[in-house]
Amino acid sequence: MSKVTVVGAGNVGATCADVLAYREIAEEIVLVDIKEGIAEGKALDIWQKAPINQYDSRTVGSTNDYSKTANSDVVVITSGLPRKPGMTRDDLIETNAGIVKSVTENIVKYSPNAIIIVVSNPLDVMTYQAHLTSGLPRTKVMGMAGILDTARYRAFLAEELNVSGKEIQAILMGGHGDTMVPLPRYTTVAGIPVTELVEKEKLDAIIERTKFGGGELVKLMGTSAWYAPGSAAAQMVEAILKNQRRVFPVCIKLDGEYGIDDCYLGVPVILGKNGIEKVIELDLNAEEKALLETSRGHVKEVMNVLDRLGK
Repeated sequence: MSKVTVVGAGNVGATCADVLAYREIAEEIVLVDIKEGIAEGKALDIWQKAPINQYDSRTVGSTNDYSKTANSDVVVITSGLPRKPGMTRDDLIETNAGIVKSVTENIVKYSPNAIIIVVSNPLDVMTYQAHLTSGLPRTKVMGMAGILDTARYRAFLAEELNVSGKEIQAILMGGHGDTMVPLPRYTTVAGIPVTELVEKEKLDAIIERTKFGGGELVKLMGTSAWYAPGSAAAQMVEAILKNQRRVFPVCIKLDGEYGIDDCYLGVPVILGKNGIEKVIELDLNAEEKALLETSRGHVKEVMNVLDRLGK
């Protein structure tokens, strides 16, 4: 019996649980939140629409009782302070590091063999925190960012070209934020290089919009996005539980890949039943390598903040 826990029953966590249930990705989905009744209420609401949308996945909620999460196959961590207008992801680090540490300790207590997917921001550094706390192999603790960022990139391209987003394949690398590295050279539309379909000036503008995609939504709504992030996390869970061996950009601790050590960055990986089955190393050109190095430097600075905090 497949079991998934989603920690944090806010907008992102609830969306993730809803997608998992609606698509019957897991047989049991446990929502956990620190706020009394929120997880129970949202889990019940999702379960009550099962007869309408015709799925059998069972959703249950818990207020900070991690015993109900025991023997989870995958755990998604979405808990933490949401980003407010004017805040950078780095502003969130001290508060969210403490939250992620506590959550991770409870996860490994009851589900020592679980694969952990981190969604909390600042994403790359919260993945670092979860990895440090869990003591699990790097292939079993990963961050969800690249799927979300590529989805935004693909959506903008689909709009520009007036084609289905299904036809667009893309890879981004680096940190989750303003220094992410979209790779037009590896972006295709039904196999056609995007550079043959979109002029450089327009493509550059789409890339810039993608880099600041999260901030655009914060300005519009006054809070972070949730539909796309929650769905992206659910897609990762599906690839793991169904052993789909899909190629996704995922945040992982690099151990020599791309000439980088001890830094958590988004890179293309094969995702399957064991978590990250393989890190794919692309043959980057000089410009792409320089952008990745800039992103690495930014992430490393924030990792150093976490180290100084002693979390």
